[in-house]
Amino acid sequence: MSLKFGTDGIRGPVESIITPEACLKIGHATGFVMKELGWDTVVIGKDTRISGYMLESALQAGFIAAGVNVRLLGPIPTPGVAYLTKTLRNKFGVVISASHNDFLDNGIKIFNEGGEKISRDIEKRIEKYLASDLSPVGTSNIGKAYRFDESGPRYIEFCKSTVPSDISFSSLRIVLDCANGACYKVSPEVFEELGAEVITIGNEPDGYNINQDCGSTHPEVIKEAVIKHRADYGISLDGDGDRVILVDEKGNLLDGDDLLYILAFSNPNRTGEWSGVVGTQMSNLGLEQGIQKLGYKFVRADVGDKYVSEMLTKKGWMLGGETSGHIICKDLVSTGDGTIAALKVISSLLLLEKKPSEVLSNYTKIPQINVAVKVSNKDIINDKELISFLKDIESDITIGRVLVRPSGTEPKIRIMVEASEKKVAEKFAKDIEKIIRSKA
Repeated sequence: MSLKFGTDGIRGPVESIITPEACLKIGHATGFVMKELGWDTVVIGKDTRISGYMLESALQAGFIAAGVNVRLLGPIPTPGVAYLTKTLRNKFGVVISASHNDFLDNGIKIFNEGGEKISRDIEKRIEKYLASDLSPVGTSNIGKAYRFDESGPRYIEFCKSTVPSDISFSSLRIVLDCANGACYKVSPEVFEELGAEVITIGNEPDGYNINQDCGSTHPEVIKEAVIKHRADYGISLDGDGDRVILVDEKGNLLDGDDLLYILAFSNPNRTGEWSGVVGTQMSNLGLEQGIQKLGYKFVRADVGDKYVSEMLTKKGWMLGGETSGHIICKDLVSTGDGTIAALKVISSLLLLEKKPSEVLSNYTKIPQINVAVKVSNKDIINDKELISFLKDIESDITIGRVLVRPSGTEPKIRIMVEASEKKVAEKFAKDIEKIIRSKA
């Protein structure tokens, strides 16, 4: 099977796609490309999946065979690897993680020297090597491996440094769901050291329970916990810590669109690099309208925090994100960071002396329905009958949008329908789902 990059690196089942053999070759091929670019050292982090140690060994062997030196960070959030890649001057970084997927999957994400996900051009160069037979460098030129034990403490201090010194969390009770993933140790310490009373759940990883009935893909857990503990906020991260959802004191869910609006609303400077906000094709039309009413420009990137980051760089702007909870505060971080996004949102609300609901009352979301249909062939998206059907629906919607796209990380077709009335959006989404299932 050929290995190809998707929306967020290379991802798939450990038993068939992200195997030890595949990781050996990915490390080997990536190592050769990075050396061609003048980069001779890689930092490698991972989440808490049972397959992580096995794949880490294969991956580092591939890098060493290519003559690349390796620094092993151990379990650490994906944005922590991005941060250390940049600050340790090691030129590039790799994360072994399948993000919000369950333990049966794993994946490889790669960062450049600036802590940003590598470009499509570099991905193509790696894919070219992956398709060829590779031989190790001479024995006198192979790389060396080291363990770096300070990754967690360094990331904790960095997260804390993003909060203004005059802001204290000492009045807050926070429920924190770490999804039994990479944030299980570092994120609770960040909020505790900032003074908050922290009630932590999803912090007992066993290699198999990452994202299992917890984390940002299971918001009902954090909502229930906030009400139970009478907390001020609930923070729910995903398995590798690059996305977040929040819950307010009443158990109301705040998705990535809501978090983006709060951050835009709280920013007094709306000129220059702060004059625009980047969303994605999935961002609610109501968010776009709300952001524009605040005086910002609003641009949509393709789905994926990588593309949000690229668009921010292109526009020279600082703030962007996805509905799913990937929030990029480019003045602080180079990629989506769930912990720092939560810190930034809560700090902003404390400075405003407002509850989330008071800020969010200033914009109105349009009813949006999202459905994921599992398929064996994502090329269904190009079916002529489906395309014609979608055009007919779009012509019937006066306010709203229709978006049908293949998932970049899973064997699914994702359906999004927005309409002025929820029942209309639901009907159209069901109709689209029905035609896709008839062709699956």
